[in-house]
Amino acid sequence: MLSAAAAERNKEPIVSVLRESAGTGRALQALEVSSGTGQHVTHFAQALRNITWQPSEFDPQSIDSIDAYRAHYQLSNVKPAIHLDASLPHQTWGGIQPESLDLVVNINMIHISPMSCTEGLFKGVGEVLKPQGLLLTYGPYAVNGQITPQSNVDFDCSLRQRNPKWGLRDISLLSSLAQQSGLFLEKIVDMPANNKCLLFRKESLV
Repeated sequence: MLSAAAAERNKEPIVSVLRESAGTGRALQALEVSSGTGQHVTHFAQALRNITWQPSEFDPQSIDSIDAYRAHYQLSNVKPAIHLDASLPHQTWGGIQPESLDLVVNINMIHISPMSCTEGLFKGVGEVLKPQGLLLTYGPYAVNGQITPQSNVDFDCSLRQRNPKWGLRDISLLSSLAQQSGLFLEKIVDMPANNKCLLFRKESLV
């Protein structure tokens, strides 16, 4: 069971946003893309019992950690973790069917992965979400070409030094990618530590 300090800090603020947007009481199906250690998905599953969660990861060590958390908490509403590469088409996403999900959650991936993962995320989510389904992304973002405060500027520089393909993405770019896949940016929620939750809604066909 791996542990990330950031996940421990932000799991409760993110649950508050989820509770407001997806705590309806009715049974929902959710996918977490890039589940990391498994701390988030097990916390979410305990807080929101109406949601059945599918964790996923690219990294094999993280998949082992997710399954260790799942076994430890004995959660009936968390499925075994699947391998998922967000840069690949949704047909490779562990057999998840088109328009089968009410909710997709993606935390702290967009800035620590190549742009192809973000593009693939929106394309795939546009396929697997039901009409009116929700995508929640969390992390630090640029706004209209500006990164604030200085700590986020420094973080962006350090990311790009580690890997030139990483870095904070602009919300307007993400909104544009979302629209290409039938999603629209419904809400921006300011979060602690200069992060934000972006809530994208899949447009219904009506």
